[in-house]
Amino acid sequence: MKPNGPDLPAIPSKRDKRLDRALNLSNIASMDDTDDFAELPRTEHGGSAELLHATVARELGIAIIQGRHVAGELLPSELTAIQTLKISRPAYREGIRMLAAKNLVEIRPKSGTRVLPRSQWNLLDPDVLGWILQNNPPEVFQTALFDVRMIIEPAAAALAAQRRTQSHLDQMAEALEVMRNQHHDSPEGQAADEMFHRVLLDAADNEILSKLASLIGASVTYIAEYKRAREVRRDPTPDHEALFRAIAARRSEAARLVVSNLIEHARQDTEGLFGEGAAAGE
Repeated sequence: MKPNGPDLPAIPSKRDKRLDRALNLSNIASMDDTDDFAELPRTEHGGSAELLHATVARELGIAIIQGRHVAGELLPSELTAIQTLKISRPAYREGIRMLAAKNLVEIRPKSGTRVLPRSQWNLLDPDVLGWILQNNPPEVFQTALFDVRMIIEPAAAALAAQRRTQSHLDQMAEALEVMRNQHHDSPEGQAADEMFHRVLLDAADNEILSKLASLIGASVTYIAEYKRAREVRRDPTPDHEALFRAIAARRSEAARLVVSNLIEHARQDTEGLFGEGAAAGE
């Protein structure tokens, strides 16, 4: 049954810039991960140095996630790496610093860069979470991810129903419009879905809670990609529309219930889509 509530507000004519940025990130996330540094840029002119160090971090990070560099192992020396990859020392060092900030590696002067155990990885980092989800995570990880969403999002939705502003409603309505007009597993549909959940957390008006938006966003984006690969056809848009109506009507308990159902539907959609192999780095 469709929850009662006000009609959806008018959709702005211009798409929110954050939605465009999310689309760009979705496109980047779809790059092929199969070989280390397969598409690594070889020049640092015209701004490519910035892309280069991010690519270094991404490819090494995925290699660690996949277990090709195990916990306690030393990465190849800096000199070996820059000669093999034909990159500059600053680009390589910045890539390693990015991984250290994500707690995937530890940099020790004079002794090298060592891979850290999985228990120390920053699983709330959007890159780390995305890399894990892209690389056949074990089923236990899927369960943990949905557990966290079920703890966070219903409470956030209840708060959002009381604290949301018209700006939040406008942004959520805009994301819904894209979800209606684009296929739900298209890059545009995925980005709009992620945008909707990000605004939902923002509407709860809790700066600590809003920091978890990257976890929710990565979950939405990459689980949608798994669903597309397995041709799961259920359209999540009606669940989001019901949630929007509850929040617009300031009905906290209805919002809590609707988002719980939304997450449970997503859990059912993805049952069996993840691998059961042991996680790397333990």
